[in-house]
Amino acid sequence: MQHLLIFARHPELGRVKTRLAQAIGNEAALVVYEELLAHTRAAAEGLAPAHKTVWFADQAPPADDSADCWTGYEHQTQPAGDLGYRMATAFEVAFAAGATAVVIIGTDCPELGTAHLEAAFQQLHGHDVVLGPAADGGYYLLGMNKLYAALFADKSWSTDSVLTATLADAHALGLRVALLPRLRDVDTAADLVAWRQQVPGE
Repeated sequence: MQHLLIFARHPELGRVKTRLAQAIGNEAALVVYEELLAHTRAAAEGLAPAHKTVWFADQAPPADDSADCWTGYEHQTQPAGDLGYRMATAFEVAFAAGATAVVIIGTDCPELGTAHLEAAFQQLHGHDVVLGPAADGGYYLLGMNKLYAALFADKSWSTDSVLTATLADAHALGLRVALLPRLRDVDTAADLVAWRQQVPGE
């Protein structure tokens, strides 16, 4: 039982890509986020077989139909708490439902493709943990075949220390770790420029 977990937000003006919005404005940031959502959905669609769950960071606003783009996926709402607690909870729910391999991603990585997701699950056949390093020092993907709660504890989330700290915890636990290719997330104006320079016609 492979489970893919996607942490996402409803595409609501002023509530997505807030760091990016400081540089390009809320409207433009919303357009970028909707593009990233579509890209993430396309990457996830190519993965089969797998049970797919979208964990929304917030409840859908009234009369909102943004969840329709995730038709066919299980929908959950993230609990209150820091990112580590929320991810640990999502993993716990998946394993309780019978999953034997679980991979989690966000919606910030335009370089992420179906092949990376397939590789992550493949690596879990011979490793305990798989990580997709992000250029900013975090990670764009985390996978494991059982819950290792220590990987979610005592992290300075959204900083460049997250990957290093996670790898240190995995090493301390004696876990076999596989690393995927290093990819770039889009969180800042500089990230957006770098992405656009890679997109034909941009």
